[in-house]
Amino acid sequence: MSTVAELVDLLDLETLDDNLFRGRNPPESWPFRTRVFGGQVLAQALVAAQRTVDIAAHSMHAYFLLAGDPSVPILYEVERVRDGRSFATRRTVAIQHGRPIFIMSVSFHREEPGLDHQLDLEVDVPAPEDVPGLAALAADVLAALPAPVRDYWLRPRPIELKPIGLGERHSVPRRMVWFRAADTLPDAPELHRAVLAYATDMTLLEATTVVHGTSVLGTRIQAASLDHALWLHRPFRADDWLLYVQDSPSASGARGLARGLIYDRRRRLIASVAQEGLIRPVAEPV
Repeated sequence: MSTVAELVDLLDLETLDDNLFRGRNPPESWPFRTRVFGGQVLAQALVAAQRTVDIAAHSMHAYFLLAGDPSVPILYEVERVRDGRSFATRRTVAIQHGRPIFIMSVSFHREEPGLDHQLDLEVDVPAPEDVPGLAALAADVLAALPAPVRDYWLRPRPIELKPIGLGERHSVPRRMVWFRAADTLPDAPELHRAVLAYATDMTLLEATTVVHGTSVLGTRIQAASLDHALWLHRPFRADDWLLYVQDSPSASGARGLARGLIYDRRRRLIASVAQEGLIRPVAEPV
């Protein structure tokens, strides 16, 4: 199967009981196999919560507690916290080896009309078709990247990435990436929301290190996602190009805060993201 088909399969959880689901881990050929990728747990936990409600998710707030073990499945236990006429709330706990490794609260909102505005994108950004794919980057750009960073960007994955200005030194803590599912997804809005959740954890923490000439993908930073928040504003397709505008308002005390605004190709703001991560400098490679 293609990696996108594998991702769709990965997000099709096994129902064990009304509020209990089991998620598989990807095959050994996938990246992130040393521990479970945080975006996978985010997406699977959202799928579990969505299975218990018939309206759309609009926000989720999560904490990563322990590194996931890729050799065993993950259990997702959903608590039905509230069911109202307009809103519903779910709490999902991911469990491995009898211990919670992740917790997430999800809020759902029944669609209704209302006021409409957005913070417009104020910078000039090339269209995704005008940004070279990773395989098409100039050899000197790739050669200048540290080996772990280069290997990360070039490995196959279900999400196609087109970073803007990869390898350039940034004077402000800001970076931008076009991304989309690497193949067409089924027409199921709940699946597109889960795929977006998966992708939002993929590059965000890098915004905390770009002005320091280092990377969370290298060997001089011990990095881990600590929490994750995602707000969904407008309908979208995760298999069409989305622009991830990321910045980091603060880094101190071995932690960095990263934020993201996600626009579609028509420059509609479809989601907002925030994450704090561990970015601990180490004297020796980790």
